[in-house]
Amino acid sequence: KDNGGGNESESDHDCSEIPNIPWVERPKEWTYTMRRNMQEVVPGVFLGPYSAASRSKLQSLLDHGITHIVCVRHAIEANLIKPNFPNSFKYLVLEIADTITENIIQHFKRVKAFIDEALNLGGRVLIHGNAGISRSAALVLAYVMETYELSQMHAYSMVQQRRFCINPNEGFMIQLREYEPIYQAEKTLRNEQQNSEVQRSKRTIHQIEMDNRSQDKVENTINS
Repeated sequence: KDNGGGNESESDHDCSEIPNIPWVERPKEWTYTMRRNMQEVVPGVFLGPYSAASRSKLQSLLDHGITHIVCVRHAIEANLIKPNFPNSFKYLVLEIADTITENIIQHFKRVKAFIDEALNLGGRVLIHGNAGISRSAALVLAYVMETYELSQMHAYSMVQQRRFCINPNEGFMIQLREYEPIYQAEKTLRNEQQNSEVQRSKRTIHQIEMDNRSQDKVENTINS
């Protein structure tokens, strides 16, 4: 987890062995000041602090092609952390406290749907909280896990290689571990439903063919 610098971390896992990960160039080195900027963790998905979406950063956001922003804040931060450009970007604002007892898992599906919508429209998304280290990082980790079918460990390793300072609180890490079998079970169920639909479609086509053959036989008998 985040120790403010250094080279030893979970990012030392070799992500080249993990399937389904799209290539995004990662920083050659990490300096402390880089935590003040956003980083692209997977194509079209950026993670960063509130300062990356502050009033002085409009041109930077436009230059990076950002179209959608997930703004994460606690209720008491609402006057400080807020959408600065509601006319320029589509926002999803989430009220999440950075505490170990906060239920963040309830937001995973909504954030994924928001990101997927943006990417499907050809847009790009920034997910930010205050520091871009705990709450927003947990949301990005959940998205990466489900989208690319990764374990929590592999997703953490991959995201940390792009933004070294991520450090979700322990409560969020527990919920991410709990989310892994949940999204996997949902994927299995979707696959089973799709297979059932394919089989039903095949049976329907087969039945139509059999009905057509029967009709042809009847017509041939009548004509003879």
